[in-house]
Amino acid sequence: MNTKYTDYMLEQLQNLLAIDSPSGFTAKAAQYLLDEYTRLGYEPYQAVKGGVIVDLGGSDMDHAVFMEAHVDTLGAMVQDIKSNGRLVLSPVGGLSPLNASGENCRIYTRTGKSYTGTLQLNNASLHVNDDFEKASRAYNNMEVVIDADTSSKEETKALEIENGDFVCFDPRTVITETGYIKSRYLDDKLSAAILLGYAKYLKDNHIVPARQVYQHFTVYEEVGHGGAASIPRNVTEVLSVDMGCVGDTIQCTERQVSICAKDSRGPYTYQVVSNLIEAAKAADVDYSVDVYPHYGSDADVALTAGYDVSHGLIGAGVYASHGYERSHVDGMNNTFTLLTEYLK
Repeated sequence: MNTKYTDYMLEQLQNLLAIDSPSGFTAKAAQYLLDEYTRLGYEPYQAVKGGVIVDLGGSDMDHAVFMEAHVDTLGAMVQDIKSNGRLVLSPVGGLSPLNASGENCRIYTRTGKSYTGTLQLNNASLHVNDDFEKASRAYNNMEVVIDADTSSKEETKALEIENGDFVCFDPRTVITETGYIKSRYLDDKLSAAILLGYAKYLKDNHIVPARQVYQHFTVYEEVGHGGAASIPRNVTEVLSVDMGCVGDTIQCTERQVSICAKDSRGPYTYQVVSNLIEAAKAADVDYSVDVYPHYGSDADVALTAGYDVSHGLIGAGVYASHGYERSHVDGMNNTFTLLTEYLK
């Protein structure tokens, strides 16, 4: 297995995770990608919608492959400022309040200021709240306690915090000595780092893929329309590189690359899935073939939007999706190696 690019992918992963980028608030993540691909020697460009597209080259320009990962994440937005100065949130994407309760966050104002805070249950002190255990962990029963001197709506508005401001939760990134990667937003910044590693691999080794390969970093995947635009006319296959599911009824582990045969929207293109399996066998990577019960990808959305393409989905195994997620360096490397074999 080719692990030469492990350190680079981990570095890029940590850099991306450090950039707050919930859907709709992704300009800094996009600029980071534009800068890094330019540094690698490519000519990336930004779509009107906000995603970043890179042409990696290739011999067959009539049957191009469009690889997609997304750098938008879950997050929240200020829905209301309460009379006590605290904030009621509306989730961006599928951020469960159960997974966000007690987490530190940042509030970004439209005037360029930022504040820290913590999402807490209303009346969060166990010593004074008789209903603490029974209270519903729902956004309408929770509040962001801002790390600033405010106890009224007027005082919070004086901080220039308004409805519609984005709220971003700490990723809490940890890479253990045993190779486990723990963080929020491995879905899908781990795949974004893998795509960067693949682009560096091509450039370093002067490799021209058999088919023209594009990479597209979408910025609205978590709200359902990331892959609905920006596909060049010569693309005949869309390959989504997103997280692989780990959990009950799923074969994949964090140390594997998962090849998805079907998700909640239906089966992926039979021949693409079969070709991915054959490539995994040829490269001797640790893989699984899985069916995801609650999942949809940018590749699905491309077909829904009317693009006449075949489609596939792979990804490193990620446990506790949409929460405090965990993967492994082996899963990252297996995904990278599968890409080098499949697209060679």
